[in-house]
Amino acid sequence: MDKPAGVTSHDVVARVRRVLGTKAVGHTGTLDPFATGLLVTLVGRATRLARFVEGQRKTYRATLRLGLQTDTDDLTGSAVGGTVPDVWPGEAQVRAALEAMVGTQQQRPPAFSAKHVDGVRSHRLARRGVDVDLVPVEVTIHAMELLSWRAPDAEFRVTVSPGTYIRAIARDVGIRLGLGAHLVALRRESIGALTVDEALPLDAIDAAAMKAPLTVLGHMPQVELDDAMRVFVQHGRAIGLPEGAKGAKGAKVALVQGEELVAVAEVDDDRLQPVVVLCG
Repeated sequence: MDKPAGVTSHDVVARVRRVLGTKAVGHTGTLDPFATGLLVTLVGRATRLARFVEGQRKTYRATLRLGLQTDTDDLTGSAVGGTVPDVWPGEAQVRAALEAMVGTQQQRPPAFSAKHVDGVRSHRLARRGVDVDLVPVEVTIHAMELLSWRAPDAEFRVTVSPGTYIRAIARDVGIRLGLGAHLVALRRESIGALTVDEALPLDAIDAAAMKAPLTVLGHMPQVELDDAMRVFVQHGRAIGLPEGAKGAKGAKVALVQGEELVAVAEVDDDRLQPVVVLCG
């Protein structure tokens, strides 16, 4: 789906449930209400594929605003600091601050986030006025590109590992420049091989628009099954790794017959062990 601004990810799931008449609908990675872009929704048995989608790199187009820091690290929050300078940094300085974020690092999640603190969502505690200090987590920023700089706004494109908060990137760039910053726009452009260009608007949801489950596993190598192999796989039994096929131990492989996704398997030495079976 191409989620519009002003609705939650849960709202999108609820709408898909109503239109398709099933409760078995989930999504693979929440977008904040103000954010737009790619929201992958899975239906029926395909909901079991969520973990394979969530683990992919994600690319966003975003805009941060320098000079003001908020308690949510985005435009929905209240001001908590920031400095408006007499002279804004130049484009080269802003680009350098963004590019310096590339790499593996410890990122402190926003206080207003879905992280759990003693079993309670962090954002719930923050809204009660509780001082939340979340433990930093390791994330990787794979690529960063400054698209435009029109003070005080910097638009950029970033590709990140799962679990990375773009709001936190905006916050940390503001700290790096000594001015404070918060996120004012966010659009998810891709998850792995899936792009927002292929996504549907909310008003286009219907059964005919559904894509095959194999669509979300474009990043996985595929192994074609014959009828005998399919029977083994459907019963959760391992099959031999086909001659010429390669894969590191633990690597995931899509097991298919034609365009049909039968299962996802894990490489175990010279075998493929099914971990999720879709077709019984």
